[in-house]
Amino acid sequence: MNLLSAVATDIVPTRNLNLLYIILDSVFILLYLGLLIWKRRYSTALFALFGGILYTVVDFGGFYLLSHTRTVYINGELQGAAGTFWVLLWMSMSYGITNFAFIWVLIGKDKLAKYWIFLIVMWWMIAPSIAELGGEPTIMTSRTTGAYHGWMGVALVVSYLILIIILLKREPKKAFVNILYLCLIGFCVQFGWEFSLLINGIRPMNEASIRTLIVNSCLETNLGMPAIYLIYSLWSKRFREDLSRPLATENSGAKEEIS
Repeated sequence: MNLLSAVATDIVPTRNLNLLYIILDSVFILLYLGLLIWKRRYSTALFALFGGILYTVVDFGGFYLLSHTRTVYINGELQGAAGTFWVLLWMSMSYGITNFAFIWVLIGKDKLAKYWIFLIVMWWMIAPSIAELGGEPTIMTSRTTGAYHGWMGVALVVSYLILIIILLKREPKKAFVNILYLCLIGFCVQFGWEFSLLINGIRPMNEASIRTLIVNSCLETNLGMPAIYLIYSLWSKRFREDLSRPLATENSGAKEEIS
């Protein structure tokens, strides 16, 4: 535990951005949710919104109010609770919605997954370049991780251990998830946006940048993957993507796809 905390001490994720980035990203998120609804991916849209709300509670409630590890500066001035909340609300809803949609469509093997994932990754990579039209960054967010990364590591080990015990109790042919695939999804979704922040200059390059990229990608989203899959497993037994009730034959393994 002490080793985990010591490793995390130097990891201070920071972002520098401007107002145009927030505006453009907010429009993209609304369009993305609109596309999901248009294609009747109601379960995906609901889970994505749940992710945004969860990230907001964790970031503002946990990191800012409880652990005091989150700071927000606008035009060089440290923001109080109100200013911090609005910035974190956008940031949490943005990454919560995209992360959870990314995870849900891959776990559910959505036949349109290539389009949903492409839109997210394309936007992560290109949005910062478009936002440069809005001038220099005036908004800076940062958080220290030494206070809780160790506990995140413990949560990750425990959650995957519980999932492995569940899998070991089943016969191999009845195992309901490929645990390596699940872990890879968790790594890739975090790595995708961490990498895009780094190469676009939103997250500054320094001696801790690569450590931040790798440790956060291995840890922060991955710790919730077992719980997310259990939620998906329970939800999909009761609802299809369009929120209609699945047929008995679908619950036994033959699921009907929606176009």
